[in-house]
Amino acid sequence: MQYGICNLSIVPLRLEASDTSEMVSQVIYGDVFKVLEQRKKWSKIRLAFDKYEGWIDNKQYVEITEEHYNDLNNQPLKISTDLVEFIQDENEQLHTIVLGSSLNGVSLLNHKYEGAFVDQTQEKSHLIETAFKYLNAPYLWGGKTPFGIDCSGFTQMVYKLNGYKLLRDASQQATQGEALSFIEESEPGDLAFFDNNEGQIIHVGIIMQDNYIIHAHGKVRIDRLDHTGIYNADRRMHTHKLRVIKKII
Repeated sequence: MQYGICNLSIVPLRLEASDTSEMVSQVIYGDVFKVLEQRKKWSKIRLAFDKYEGWIDNKQYVEITEEHYNDLNNQPLKISTDLVEFIQDENEQLHTIVLGSSLNGVSLLNHKYEGAFVDQTQEKSHLIETAFKYLNAPYLWGGKTPFGIDCSGFTQMVYKLNGYKLLRDASQQATQGEALSFIEESEPGDLAFFDNNEGQIIHVGIIMQDNYIIHAHGKVRIDRLDHTGIYNADRRMHTHKLRVIKKII
């Protein structure tokens, strides 16, 4: 088994081994993973954080030993908290990294980082404050950064920045936590899930105070939440049908 770490800011994780294949997620700076299969130009990987799998360009990561992988994977996450920051490599060249990057492997990569970070679990009340850092970020299928993010990438990264692990897709996240019967039982920071006409969970957002929800739909935005679902005042209609509310923490 081979192992790797992402040494670049934002790298696409693709469904197939091709530059034109669908981006299913992103690998961001400091993410570590197992290499499940390696070809001439591509590697199929499994991310340590959420066990998500996909294909990454061989030029966009560096190999590490199993010992380093296990060591980094077992450490409490140290995560960057600025929208954009810089690291400096061994040649004193600057590289940008984005909000939510993992910093545990900085010394392993011979990089220097002097920006803000968090390395311990935060109070649940801090989730909404973190969510506002992504406000107005454009929707991007598979995205996980303030420069493009999807609904479950948004919830995953907000929770990650507060020291909690969510799975990658909305349908996977819906398997976590405790189900609540009514909106009135929820607290800011709980997750609301929404399904399509076939009953498949396709959307997730973070509940706020006073029956509002922050979620990624076109952009990260704030809308009303009621027992039917999400009401978009701009379009004067419900855009998502409520399925279940989950208390994760």
